[in-house]
Amino acid sequence: MTTDRSVARSAQRSRAGAAHAAPARGRRAWQRRRAQWAAWGFIAPVVVYLAAFYAYPLYQNIDLSIRSYTVASFITGDAPFAGFANYSNIIHSSTFAPALISTALFVFVSIAFQFAIGLALAVFFFRKFPLSGFLRALFLVPWLLPLLVSASTWSWMLNSDSGVVNALLHAVGIGQVHWLTSPDWSLASVLIANIWIGIPFNLVIMYSGLQGISTDVFEAAAIDGASGWQRFWRITFPLLRPVSAITLLLGFIYTLKVFDIIWIMTRGGPATSSTTLAIWAYQLGFGSLLPDFSSAAAVGNVLIVIALIFAFAYIRVRNRLEAS
Repeated sequence: MTTDRSVARSAQRSRAGAAHAAPARGRRAWQRRRAQWAAWGFIAPVVVYLAAFYAYPLYQNIDLSIRSYTVASFITGDAPFAGFANYSNIIHSSTFAPALISTALFVFVSIAFQFAIGLALAVFFFRKFPLSGFLRALFLVPWLLPLLVSASTWSWMLNSDSGVVNALLHAVGIGQVHWLTSPDWSLASVLIANIWIGIPFNLVIMYSGLQGISTDVFEAAAIDGASGWQRFWRITFPLLRPVSAITLLLGFIYTLKVFDIIWIMTRGGPATSSTTLAIWAYQLGFGSLLPDFSSAAAVGNVLIVIALIFAFAYIRVRNRLEAS
């Protein structure tokens, strides 16, 4: 009899516990759903932004590149499907090879000088001295100026007849150089301007990277008798590797799509001597009375593919470095 009563009490307690546990489980489930909805609420604006300003324009650009669009096509909506014919046309065009070579030279030479000079200036300003902050701020001026102003200023400075650069060259006995009108010098002219504009960005990023390195490492190296060059090459540069990688990647993507500096200074000329892929895409789409929108979109997509290749290469290298 006692056993039966014990069993009954245990069953009653179990039912009571289950009755209390059910609302608790319900509250936990509701809290999880609430947290999920909150997470989606935070993510939704980003998803909408990416879809509206990246995914949809990219889709439209791909659609534009595989059809034969004319000005009338945007009105009638009739654009015949062309497949990869537009890509074949631009690859076999006489402008493609010079534009690709100019793009490669413009990008890699710009990045090399911007990074090297920016890193050297960052190391220089990292040593505290009077007016270092003021001078560092002055180096930011090219980065803060509108590109229209910077490009116009360099156009004036490199003018063949009245430019200050040719005046200085004449003062030291060097003849006149046709910076903007000679096929031999036009690409070098826009390179000089772009390097000048991009140095402050590299300076700021590398300087912030230096601030993240503990000074104890440098003090220990100095006590061990390491020279300034040894401290830089064996300590500073390796520790700046993650910052250097992202700086080079961002510099590559930015420089790959540079348009305004080249267009203001040389408009891609003379002939195609300073025509990059970005300039060529604009010329095809908007530079003539009979625009070829589809070919212009195809050139733009080629630029996107090049940028993606280097971005994936950066991610792969970064993952290997983190794993090692």
